[in-house]
Amino acid sequence: MTSPSVSAPNVLRRTTPPALAPERPVAWPTRTIRTLANGLQVVLVESRTFPKISANLYFRSGNAVVAHSAPGLAEMTATVVRSGTASRSSREIEEDLRRMGASLGTSSGADSSAIAASGLAEFSSGILELIADLARNAWFPADEFERERRQRLEELKVERTSPGFLANERLRRVLFGEHPYAIIAPTEEQVAAFRREQLVEFYREHYVPADSLLAVVGDFSAEAMLDQIEGVFGSWQAPRPESPKPPAPPHYSGRRVYLVDRPGTVQTQVLLGNLAITRRDPDWYRLILANSIFGGAFHSRLVINIREQKGYTYSPGSGVSALRQQGFFTVRAAVRNDVVAATLTEIFYEMDRMRALPVTAEELDSARNYLTGIFSLGVATQDGLLSQLSTVYLDELPEGYLETYREKIHALTAEDVTAAARRHFDSANAQIVVVGDRAQIGDQAALFGPVTVYDTRGNITP
Repeated sequence: MTSPSVSAPNVLRRTTPPALAPERPVAWPTRTIRTLANGLQVVLVESRTFPKISANLYFRSGNAVVAHSAPGLAEMTATVVRSGTASRSSREIEEDLRRMGASLGTSSGADSSAIAASGLAEFSSGILELIADLARNAWFPADEFERERRQRLEELKVERTSPGFLANERLRRVLFGEHPYAIIAPTEEQVAAFRREQLVEFYREHYVPADSLLAVVGDFSAEAMLDQIEGVFGSWQAPRPESPKPPAPPHYSGRRVYLVDRPGTVQTQVLLGNLAITRRDPDWYRLILANSIFGGAFHSRLVINIREQKGYTYSPGSGVSALRQQGFFTVRAAVRNDVVAATLTEIFYEMDRMRALPVTAEELDSARNYLTGIFSLGVATQDGLLSQLSTVYLDELPEGYLETYREKIHALTAEDVTAAARRHFDSANAQIVVVGDRAQIGDQAALFGPVTVYDTRGNITP
């Protein structure tokens, strides 16, 4: 005996996605800015949503400062800084962090080094004292230095097996020439030659208040926090380091190809690019919007073309990197060896299409919503807001940069996008790096310009 049939309810089926709700206004907290007598720049933002503070102390010196004399030294210095001070061992630092419910991190990039800590607001004084102790009294224990040096040597061995690392290393050297930004990592021989005394020298010269930024976001009164900071950092004295002017990057006319040979590989890493601009350039907003439409988002033209339609790769993309002194634009894809030439053809086709024809209204709206949406998410937490604020002051951006960001993005037009693509997507003079099996991809690479071949150690091969 069969059961009687039951009719399904009449369900209204939506054929189009619902419209986006209006963007919520951002209630920007009050910002307090001071410079101590010793030159330390202080930026405070009260955020009372959670009983926590986040504090980052930035030094405006990073790997670029020593790129030609000791590549990677700033990064090694930042790693070992947290290993102990004149009055605290590494274990005592960890115990202090547990007691305060806090976390600690140190880092170094091309343009800056940082000591960052966050924890419960009731321990704000202790958190600031710990940051100051590391900034002023780091001890650089010999055993910790040796351990980190061995660890870095192992990391470099792994990095040299990564096509992405090899491509990025070669393109940076090509784009920046003798400029310090050309060097992204040391060699194993250079790390092996590091001495503890070099770290101490870099620390003493560059971890100084006159060239630093302390940014704090959290549950506090700005006036009380300023009193704490003055008490902890006010007696710190050290001269500002010299800032030599680096040589200008090279200028290229015409495309060239740089092939890093990895025999036997079945996939090729493609990376191409050209110099661009920093965030201080008035074109910055137009460029990041153009990049989002071209290849900077998952729904971009590049993804639709070589991933969805052609099936050449799973994750192509493009990006704009803004360092303090110079920016650059890149396009990347990891593809099968047999479609290297086809992939490059499609990349240049999409670049030139962006330069020649206006984008559609739908693309423009989607990209604007995407950029303003991820921006809103990025400032929704203490750590995110701290990161955005730090960018403003480290890159010397206008005071209203964050507050006006969404408004300026939404004001951009299709004509703005075309103008940015024509200026910054330099397809005719793009420099091309391919990392793969020379025997399988050499002829394809030669279709796009003169080819120079390297081994994975960076040496030119016949």
